[in-house]
Amino acid sequence: MRRLFALSLLLAALPAAALAAPRMALGIFDGWGAFRDPATPRCYAIATPAATIGSPAVRAYASVGYWPRSNVRGQFYVRLSKPRAARSELRLTIGSRRFILAGNGVHGWASDARMDAAIIAAMRSAPSMSIESSATSGGAIADTYRLRGAATAIDAAALGCARLG
Repeated sequence: MRRLFALSLLLAALPAAALAAPRMALGIFDGWGAFRDPATPRCYAIATPAATIGSPAVRAYASVGYWPRSNVRGQFYVRLSKPRAARSELRLTIGSRRFILAGNGVHGWASDARMDAAIIAAMRSAPSMSIESSATSGGAIADTYRLRGAATAIDAAALGCARLG
């Protein structure tokens, strides 16, 4: 429970910190980018959705992050295009694999490190992934990501933080 609370605080601050802190591009791989933020230090692979249903309320993205000083490696995170309705299931589909994510509002993440690893493994072998739920407005949330370049961006982020810590 403590991990989820700390993670939600970290993720809530991530977009603002990402805009304020200088970051170094490690590479752009099709629709995915890899970046290093030496001040934190952290590295991450990130992409925006290729498709969304309706008008997005916030800027959506999916990422896989590395925080070497906190011994966090390969952590999946998604920022939804719209706030999610309370108690509605947040489903991630990658190929034939289905995952129920934890989260609140516009934030979603894997429930543990084992799920993070399974999500990343599935991302490496599928052409796309989609995140679906019900929005607070009563409509649907459906954000779809192309995964071409994701594996390379994830590897670049991992290597970018391999010696930090």
